[in-house]
Amino acid sequence: MQSLGCDVAALNTVDFSNHTGYGQWTGTRSTPEHILDLWSGLKQSFLDDFDMMLSGYVPGAEALRAVGRIAEELKSRAEGRFFWVLDPVMGDNGNLYVGGDVVPVYRGLVGKADLCLPNQFEAELLSEVKITDMLSLGKAIEVLHSRYGVPHIVITSLSLPDETDPDTPGNKKTLSVVGSSMTSTKQPRAFKISFPAIDCYFSGTGDMFAALMVVRMREAVCDASTSTEPGLDTRRSWLSEDGVDALELPLARAAERVLGSMHEVLAKTAEGLERRLEEMVRGVKTGGVNGNGNGNGNGNGEGEGGVGKKQMQVLKSKAAELKLVRHLDSLRRPKVVFRARRL
Repeated sequence: MQSLGCDVAALNTVDFSNHTGYGQWTGTRSTPEHILDLWSGLKQSFLDDFDMMLSGYVPGAEALRAVGRIAEELKSRAEGRFFWVLDPVMGDNGNLYVGGDVVPVYRGLVGKADLCLPNQFEAELLSEVKITDMLSLGKAIEVLHSRYGVPHIVITSLSLPDETDPDTPGNKKTLSVVGSSMTSTKQPRAFKISFPAIDCYFSGTGDMFAALMVVRMREAVCDASTSTEPGLDTRRSWLSEDGVDALELPLARAAERVLGSMHEVLAKTAEGLERRLEEMVRGVKTGGVNGNGNGNGNGNGEGEGGVGKKQMQVLKSKAAELKLVRHLDSLRRPKVVFRARRL
């Protein structure tokens, strides 16, 4: 966000040595009192004049309630001019990352957000609709709009039975995001963007997507306000008039640019991944730092090429770290090649 021109104040909900994709980490989780104390410090120094907020991983129910209190306070004083982007990080692929008591708290907060960014599993948890095909996906979106009143939704990491896109070169495997901005009667205006899947596991892609959406959504709304939708930036939740087609929504324009950036960065990260991994494996074998962070050794169990399983997980995670700083041009000036389609 800072590389794209945003002034950012970060309130950390965890203080970890590294992301949890490594399978090992040190550090602490922020208590609700700590989060609110930091917020109090910002207020007393007049550093609380925010117009957008992005919330992500919050490991406990009480800490999540504290984050929700901050968002509600900012929204209450801004008279519709504050925009909350909620990434309800709970889990993926059927597995929870957080305690079960966090789920109902998110259900209580999601209706207060302006834009919600769940993955497929999280959308199922929030809507209580099992997403198995495009029909059930549409039902989940309808529930999030009608029951909770969420103005804007983008569901990420969608993997449905029809995910082979005929427009993808070579008929390769694709993934999709589906977004929607509701009408004044809480009806969906849904679109889908498909893109080629990269055969690699990356950590932090959800965080990257959310951060870029904050910037690109605001940018798209400002662009529309000076052209096709005068005054959109002053409307509550930046909701377009009912006559605006799904493909012309600022949400769709923003998602197209975000996916352009992400695909470029992920592709460039994947390019040198095998070489980086081979170099790190050689380093471990010849006396470099191992996956336990304490010198030589094979870690836990037998792995690949004489390297322990635990070490190999750590080395693969390190090799797949997103190369953001090296590819700022992809963040700032992406090529928009994946276009939204109306659902």
